Amino acid sequence: MLVFERKADLTVYLLQQRKAGNTIGLVPTMGALHRGHLSLIETSVREADITVCSIFVNPIQFTNKKDLEKYPRTPEKDQKLLEDAGCHVLFCPSVEEMYPNPPYTQFSFGALEEVMEGYYRPGHFRGVGLIVSKLFNIVQPDLAFFGQKDLQQCRIIEHMAADLLFNLKVVVIPTVREEDGLAMSSRNVRLEPEARKEATALYKALCLGRDMLLKGEEPSVVGREVEAFVRTFPGLQLEYFSIADGGTLQPVKVVSDHKQLALCIAGYAGDVRLIDNLLTEV
Repeated sequence: MLVFERKADLTVYLLQQRKAGNTIGLVPTMGALHRGHLSLIETSVREADITVCSIFVNPIQFTNKKDLEKYPRTPEKDQKLLEDAGCHVLFCPSVEEMYPNPPYTQFSFGALEEVMEGYYRPGHFRGVGLIVSKLFNIVQPDLAFFGQKDLQQCRIIEHMAADLLFNLKVVVIPTVREEDGLAMSSRNVRLEPEARKEATALYKALCLGRDMLLKGEEPSVVGREVEAFVRTFPGLQLEYFSIADGGTLQPVKVVSDHKQLALCIAGYAGDVRLIDNLLTEV
């Protein structure tokens, strides 16, 4: 596996690969890799000739400085995992390399960033949009792979890629879970043992909500039941539970008006903030 820290060197290498007729897959990450990330790498390895994984903890997408400071960083372990997964290229630039000057450009994603994560973390998706667009410009991939766990991010990137005419396909890979249902996340390593046990209730809450909806319950009723369920776990603090359209992510009032629903949840297990979601056809 080749490792690049400078975008200019990576660009030269990838230009050679494109001239040779090779397709390029990109997996953007912030490191602290787990099986969820590796599922993206493995899919890219199958579907593209060259797989590029970027590791960059993007400072401008963090709305909480303490969260940025605490974000896990495991570079040596990450590199070994990528090599074992068959990744061809690791791009791990510095902050100075990606932001040589303070950025002036700001994205606006309209209604997509006014709900859920966008509402509770204002400015977060502006940072995501800027760094992902930079990576798309540097790597110029044919395919870009993202995990469904960050569903709102996926929808925003899909729209951004279409609006800016990036010549690539955004591929969303289903969430990878632990045996007890907890969605894999780099933040999970920060969970204290008791909080780790209770964190599984977030996925259970999503399953409860999905089952109720499929039985014909109204979204407002489902929302109250899910919130009551989460409150039975003293170590959990629910931030939001949303029943939304699977594409627009806008709140749903009448289930029959939609083809796909997204059940999205966010909350704190101890002092660690976690998110999860389920997509279901109706």
